[in-house]
Amino acid sequence: MFNYTEFKVQVVRAHKTNKEIAEYLGIDESTLWRKLQNNGSFTREEISKLIMFLDIEDPKPIFFAEELA
Repeated sequence: MFNYTEFKVQVVRAHKTNKEIAEYLGIDESTLWRKLQNNGSFTREEISKLIMFLDIEDPKPIFFAEELA
C-alpha cells in the first residue's frame, strides 16, 4: 500500500515540487495528483524513476507499506 505521508516527506527532503515530479515522469500535474490520491497507483517504471529523482534510499515504506488494520 502507498504511504502518502512518507512520500511527501521525501519530496520535501529532495526539495522538489509536484510540478517538477510530474514533468520528470512525463505526466500532467493533475494526473500526478490523481495517482497520489488513488493509493499511489504508479507503474513500476514510474516508481523506479521516483526512487532516482527523489533520492529514495528505501522505497519499501513509501510504495510497499503494510496496511494497518
